[in-house]
Amino acid sequence: MSVGVTTAILFALLVLFLALGVPLSFCLGGVAIIIILWQIGPSFLPVLAMTAFTDWTNFLLIAVPLFILMANLLEISGIAEDLYAMMYKWMGGIRGGLASGTVVICAIFAAMAGISAVATVTMGLIALPSMLKRNYSKLLAVGTISAGGTLGILIPPSVIMILYASLTGESVGRLFMGGIFPGIVLAAIFILYIQIRALIQPGIAPAVPEEERATFREKLAASRSLVMPVLLIGLVLGVIYTGICTPTEASGIGAFGALICVIAHRRFTWRFFWTALVRTFSLSAMIMWIVLGAKCFSHAYHVIGAPDLVMGFISGLEVNRWVMMIVMQGILIVLGCFLDPMGIMLICTPVFLPIVEALGFSLLWFGILFTINMELGYITPPFGFNLFYMRSIVPKEITMGDIYRSIIPFVILMVLGLGIVMVFPQLALWLPNTMIR
Repeated sequence: MSVGVTTAILFALLVLFLALGVPLSFCLGGVAIIIILWQIGPSFLPVLAMTAFTDWTNFLLIAVPLFILMANLLEISGIAEDLYAMMYKWMGGIRGGLASGTVVICAIFAAMAGISAVATVTMGLIALPSMLKRNYSKLLAVGTISAGGTLGILIPPSVIMILYASLTGESVGRLFMGGIFPGIVLAAIFILYIQIRALIQPGIAPAVPEEERATFREKLAASRSLVMPVLLIGLVLGVIYTGICTPTEASGIGAFGALICVIAHRRFTWRFFWTALVRTFSLSAMIMWIVLGAKCFSHAYHVIGAPDLVMGFISGLEVNRWVMMIVMQGILIVLGCFLDPMGIMLICTPVFLPIVEALGFSLLWFGILFTINMELGYITPPFGFNLFYMRSIVPKEITMGDIYRSIIPFVILMVLGLGIVMVFPQLALWLPNTMIR
């Protein structure tokens, strides 16, 4: 049977299993085993077992559970409440200030945790009631939190970037540094949009009444809440940037620093600590199984000769390489509407990366574009994770339709940010190129 037909069967089986609701790790691994048994036979199966041992003992992937533990500890540390109180005092008197400040806090939390759920759920519980109480538009308030939470997978540390590095061999530290400026650009775009909307439509984001605004002394006192987050962010990213520690070692420092934050805020209890450990173990185990399934799928993809087929097809197309890059980004955006962002990355990287290299693009730059697309996947209906996080915490009068409508302008803004990073690749490449290696 030809390589083309075998490749078509490979992806058809994957789509079938996904449509049947089979868990992603079993979709990827199961399809790989079927294809390998068909094409080679059982003699290749020990390679899959060795893949499990190699990947699950990979020093790089040890950073995943440690950064997840860091995020879970920060969620109960009380830092978010203190940061919001500070932001309320400094920015509450500005139209749109509470929404803009929420984006800033999401960006700060993104720099302390490697997953999106932490900032989304935490700010949904803290900032959303405050904004609704101040007569903010429910669409603006919900959209701001949903979109702001996505910054957690772009601004380092990022679990998605760690997985991308494990699949591509790219440096995690360089990916982390590459995500900083694009993350800041996206946050700035969100804030600029909010301020323009508040200027044009004052009623959707009113300022806090003058009698409720804080004095300058109160603002300064509240600013102390920045000390711990800034120290933790500076420590974790600083040791990576200067080459003192690897990202895995920095993840251990970050998890320990998050524990210190919990103790300093007097939130530590053995019950909360046990809950954080269990949640970390559960999420880490899920990620590791998906990674194994993806590696097995990659083995099957290469065994049948699909990479050569795809590259031969691409080389036969007489189109500009930027057209190919835009097409790949479009495919990722569409897939983000229907599949888990982590699954998209693990399925698409074996297909896209050889094309990216053949077209002469930087894998690091493409990794940042990939991550921005995964951010989009968190807020694009019908299956955006952040939309369901928000549904679980919004008041009953806010419907799922309201949540879907709330993210429309932010999806457009994120696509704009993606375009900016494509046009100006140095936004992603300059800082990594200055790193001490």
